[in-house]
Amino acid sequence: MDLVSVFTANPEFTVIEGRHELGTVDPIVLTRKVAGPRIIVLAARSWQVTYIDWKRRRCYVEPSDIPARMRWAGDAGPLSFSLVRAERGVLLGVDPEVTISKRAAKALEEIRENHHIEVSANGLVLLREGDDVHWWTWAGARANATLIAGLSGIADDAQRPDNFRVRLRGTEAAEYLPAALKGLGWDEVLPFVSPAALAGLKFSEVLPPDLAVATIAERLADHDGAKAVAAEPLVWNVAT
Repeated sequence: MDLVSVFTANPEFTVIEGRHELGTVDPIVLTRKVAGPRIIVLAARSWQVTYIDWKRRRCYVEPSDIPARMRWAGDAGPLSFSLVRAERGVLLGVDPEVTISKRAAKALEEIRENHHIEVSANGLVLLREGDDVHWWTWAGARANATLIAGLSGIADDAQRPDNFRVRLRGTEAAEYLPAALKGLGWDEVLPFVSPAALAGLKFSEVLPPDLAVATIAERLADHDGAKAVAAEPLVWNVAT
């Protein structure tokens, strides 16, 4: 039946606590490398993943007090490169081509003020925050997952791919970033895929394991977005 059937549902996982469905998450949330328990945020709180049913696309969780490093709550998934770049454009001063209210104009002004350190018209920002360095790529989670995979030793490969930034391994690693970006063929870079994710891949029973992994990785990747980011200049900022 798997070979002759067709389905159109989005490849999302239903998150379940006990007998209650909490929402859905994108597979990229469940396939990244993690150190320790896998923590996700859904319905405005943290949950620890206890079991993943890859075939049925279900993720079982229990409440957790461990904070998760995430940029969104609820069931929001990875955003596209073009959409996140449009957000960056707004922060840099691009106004909507519509008439907006005074309240909306004030809100835009406040947002730009709150996030001005994360954007620059001269390039992509490397932001030093204490011992941490974040590279504000504004590229979407799939492009950032591709960048993380290609920058081993420079990007922290244990992080969850974020829509807006990539966490680097400190200031010293950031100094090697420009050279590393120039020396990579991004069309060949694929994000990390958990071997357990193969169970949820349609036709996985008739695919060699390496081809199955490559298939999932291709779905999680954004090669064009990664290439666009790699070609842009870098600007250092320091959080105050």
